[in-house]
Amino acid sequence: MGLCKKLLIGDGITALITLILCLSLGLTVVSRNITSTFFSRCEKFNEYDCKKVWDAFQQAYVNKDPCKVPVEAYDPLIAAAPFKPQCNRMMFWSKTKDVVHGFTEKRDCFVTLEDTLLGSVLDGLTWCGKEGSKDTNTTGCPGWSDCENNTVRSFWIRASAAFADVACGNVTAMLNGSINTPFNPTSIFASVEVPRFIASRVKNLNVVMVIQKNNISNCTDPSLKNLRQSIDTGITFSCKDVSESRIQECGSKPEIACGACW
Repeated sequence: MGLCKKLLIGDGITALITLILCLSLGLTVVSRNITSTFFSRCEKFNEYDCKKVWDAFQQAYVNKDPCKVPVEAYDPLIAAAPFKPQCNRMMFWSKTKDVVHGFTEKRDCFVTLEDTLLGSVLDGLTWCGKEGSKDTNTTGCPGWSDCENNTVRSFWIRASAAFADVACGNVTAMLNGSINTPFNPTSIFASVEVPRFIASRVKNLNVVMVIQKNNISNCTDPSLKNLRQSIDTGITFSCKDVSESRIQECGSKPEIACGACW
């Protein structure tokens, strides 16, 4: 963009044409950046056709108002890269992302949504389209709470639902003991994932309450009673307070068996 700044010193039609070219160049670079990130992450999963997945991803939001992308718009993307059941290894979380991923990156004990293809390729990214445009933008997109059916929010709700739909066996969830309501009814975990835990597939829901020095809550928190009452009849519930330091220790010491971490 340095060259663009120099050229824009001119005036009249030349400057106007240059401005248009520079803006177009900027959009192209933005689009290429998210494309390269998507494909570089996708290619780590050998069994998928990344071009097919990318095309299914783009159809959800390209040429659409970024506040009018319903959850169902991502159905073709989920179909292009369906989640696979990983019984006894599926980990859910709420307000504990860094702790959970700090553990799963070091130990092959559990699988989170972000460890799957779709969760991995879009983790931490922002994207949206625009009516009348085929571009993928990463700036000027609505924030998570700006509108209900925004591009990013709809994806994570749809992906979370699909991930929870294949939960089976013993399911684990890490919740945050440093906040007032560890099981928040407005969270994706509470509103989207938990209702999809079905007793015919899920045997146990084991909650790990992450405890820090400044913890406010623990397994006796009233919101955990709400969680127990929310799960499908037939699913066994348990909760254990575990210090963050213990989780970090388990992550760095492979000699500690996964089942012995908490």
